Amino acid sequence: MNTTRFGQEDGAMTTKLVAAALSVMLATTQLATAAPLAITREDQRDLMVTIYNGNLGLVKDVREGRLGSGTFEVQFADVAAQIDPTSVHLRSLTDPAGLKILEQNYEYDLLSSEKLLEKYVGKRVRLYQADGTYHEATLLSTQGPVFEINGQIHLGHHGRLVLPALPENLVAKPTLVWLLRGTSEGRHRIEASYLTGGITWKADYVMVLNAADDRTDLAGWVTIDNRSGATYGNAALKLVAGDVNRAREPRRDGRALELAAKAASVAEGTRDFASEGFFEYHLYTLDGRTTIKDNQTKQLSLLTADAVPVQKRLIYYGAQDYYRNSYGVPISNQKVGVYLEIKNRKDHRLGIPLPKGKIRVYKADASGSQQLVGEDWIDHTAKDGQVKIKMGNAFDVVGERTQKEWKQIARNVYEVEWEIALRNAKTADQKVTVIEPVPGDWQVLSSTHPWEKLEAHTLRYELPVPKEGTTKLTYRVRIRF
Repeated sequence: MNTTRFGQEDGAMTTKLVAAALSVMLATTQLATAAPLAITREDQRDLMVTIYNGNLGLVKDVREGRLGSGTFEVQFADVAAQIDPTSVHLRSLTDPAGLKILEQNYEYDLLSSEKLLEKYVGKRVRLYQADGTYHEATLLSTQGPVFEINGQIHLGHHGRLVLPALPENLVAKPTLVWLLRGTSEGRHRIEASYLTGGITWKADYVMVLNAADDRTDLAGWVTIDNRSGATYGNAALKLVAGDVNRAREPRRDGRALELAAKAASVAEGTRDFASEGFFEYHLYTLDGRTTIKDNQTKQLSLLTADAVPVQKRLIYYGAQDYYRNSYGVPISNQKVGVYLEIKNRKDHRLGIPLPKGKIRVYKADASGSQQLVGEDWIDHTAKDGQVKIKMGNAFDVVGERTQKEWKQIARNVYEVEWEIALRNAKTADQKVTVIEPVPGDWQVLSSTHPWEKLEAHTLRYELPVPKEGTTKLTYRVRIRF
């Protein structure tokens, strides 16, 4: 056997392994010593923000920068402080297949005087005096602070504190840091998308009633509250209305929501919102661009509609517990509720999906000054749906309910008679809707006014009440429990 040949081959293999190890070590050393490539807000080319109702935003940030080949580090600064790092996605729009992410870090240890001092505990610093001289000192604690100077312990500052260098891992702004591997050197347009908390939106509506309470002018506003820790300048804006489910983990909120929103490409527009169906929600896209500053509340016009038909209703509600005992009047002089109803239809000058929000109603007094007459919350209302707004309780129209009779005629069978008196102190006739819940298996034996079986356990009456007059309703019902 030729041991010389095998020995030569082993030596050649060892040489190759050593060379490969040295190459890896050299690349690692070069990477450690090379300055990271910085891509800042100045390199931004496009920005798209989609905001959800539940304190969540999806950001798509497109920037352009020069990337290297091989393995290199990139710093992507000026991102949201409340970013969810697990949701970050990076891709090259210039060369998608030629850029690979090896490692991703989110640097949020922000630069401050407190953080600087904490990094230098146990290290040498200088305390400069007014005459330009200085003391070499060791910072022992930031509480005080406490210094060791020439073997003695000093409390508090004894001069202007100067640090020799900026510690590692402190950044001025929240920054994403990637370790990338590229195949082509040159300028790349890259897109970073991520989810962030601290940003939400809601709808607010303003209604102005006319003198007859049968028409209203309606204005809708989008209110955006941005506390995410970032400013979104000249951004394409989309809003998602709907109850989007969020996955929850035992110790933290899951933010694995990835509902993509196609960006608007126009730079100028009408500043109106266009609505479209999106999955099982509704998407509102701003025609144009806007800037949403950090720690800012911004309002944008959502809709305007004039002379929308509105119906005012007076409703007197009963309760099922009236039938549970034989003791006279459980609640007397119960309030009559005042409601406004609007049909979200195109022939009523609406007909677009209305996101949930607070609605405030105003009406002019005798002097022409607008006064608040009520406010309520409305839920997401689809096209052709109905908006019902509770304004409050009537002042001049009141009701009183009296139990006239309670009789047990068999086991679990009762006959109950009620009298409802509605009084109207106004100088105009009124119509009051009376809603009476009836439990069990029931049958109306007698009634002074026509009634309607609204649901399985609900009676409804429409009662005219004359001006400065009273209307009395009496009905008798047999109930089997």
